[in-house]
Amino acid sequence: MLWILLPAFNEEASIPNLFPKIDAAMKDRNQEYRLVVVNDGSTDRTGEVLKQYESSYPLTVLTHSINRGLGETERDGFEYLASVSADDDYLCRFDCDDTHEPAYIFSMIDKIKEGYDVVNTSRFQPGGGQKGVDSYRTAVSLAANVFMSFVFWIPGVRDHSCGFRVYRAKVIKDAVSIFGNSFIQLKGLGFTCTLEMIVKLKLLGCRFAEVPFVLRYDQRLSKSKMVSSVTTLGYMVMALCYHWPFGGWRTTFRDLGTTYKQSRENALSMFGRQSRRRTLISAIGG
Repeated sequence: MLWILLPAFNEEASIPNLFPKIDAAMKDRNQEYRLVVVNDGSTDRTGEVLKQYESSYPLTVLTHSINRGLGETERDGFEYLASVSADDDYLCRFDCDDTHEPAYIFSMIDKIKEGYDVVNTSRFQPGGGQKGVDSYRTAVSLAANVFMSFVFWIPGVRDHSCGFRVYRAKVIKDAVSIFGNSFIQLKGLGFTCTLEMIVKLKLLGCRFAEVPFVLRYDQRLSKSKMVSSVTTLGYMVMALCYHWPFGGWRTTFRDLGTTYKQSRENALSMFGRQSRRRTLISAIGG
């Protein structure tokens, strides 16, 4: 089963284009799938549009009565997927603004079948790119990804800020069990969660790969929800949380990856949220 998670905030214009496109791609490959939309307090007709589509598509809608931001939206979505998915399912995080093409999902699934745990789409791999993005945003994105590579260094990942990924369901289920509510700890700091998830999965010992893709920013019909200043602050706070020598993530979970590779049960027992004392640095953001 393929589960497709779509965070949505004021996407009434995009959903009628996006859902038929996803459905056609899945039927073309005979792929069983389910859409899980987290409607994050939309103030337009997003909720009404989703209700209209519940009988036409395999769709589950989770609703926030007020807008909570991408971090809490992804946290709730992935916690839900961890509770309903099987270990050998695939989980895909997909933007709801029609900037991601569903055909890339199958390239990522093929990589998962090669033995990887997380497969990322990348604008920076040969054959990748972006359309509709001005030179200023392109330069900022490149600089941010150089910073992330230097500070966090996740082998196999070049495009850290793109959330279009496929995950092996088992590793998300285990990450939620181990990190608990802190799987996405900095949930109030803009789009920081996109990076935080793969940093936590790196600590778990996951294997990463990328496939090239073209970001279709020229197709978006809704406004960007990203506040650059808040997300930049989030990256700085995350660097502090990760490298802090007195109870930071890298110190606290130093042996998690090795233990997890040897025994899933031992990792859950030794590093699970009920087995570890919460440090001061782990309280930042949530």
